Amino acid sequence: MKLLPFICLIPLAILLSSCSSTPQSRIQKNPELYNRLPEKHKALVQQGKIDRGMKQPAVYLAMGNPDSKVTGNREGRSYERWDYSVLTPVYTSGFGGYYGYGRGYYGRGPYYGTGYYPEVYYVPTRGSSVYFRKGSVVGWENKQR
Repeated sequence: MKLLPFICLIPLAILLSSCSSTPQSRIQKNPELYNRLPEKHKALVQQGKIDRGMKQPAVYLAMGNPDSKVTGNREGRSYERWDYSVLTPVYTSGFGGYYGYGRGYYGRGPYYGTGYYPEVYYVPTRGSSVYFRKGSVVGWENKQR
């Protein structure tokens, strides 16, 4: 009976692992895109890194699809920013009551009580950004933890 919860988690683990994308899996899915890159950029893409001057397809291979794209204008020049999210924990707590019927602390019957309930929610926040001008990387930012 103790094995049942673990068996139920196996399909979830398989599903989550299939959703993750790595530079190697993106290269395998897009070999023609990878083969057109300069040798210097191929080495960086394989490591999941970027550099100034890289084109957007190379950044996609290295970092994956961005969670959002922003366009704008700075100092009279247009730019595009790709944002990648990270999950940030938000800790909350509450105090409340509960009520139930069944097998309680004192045996069969109704039971109730109050308690302190800590909770953790994970909220997506911007973790890193890549800035492009005319399709080439001009800079990037990474959130420090």
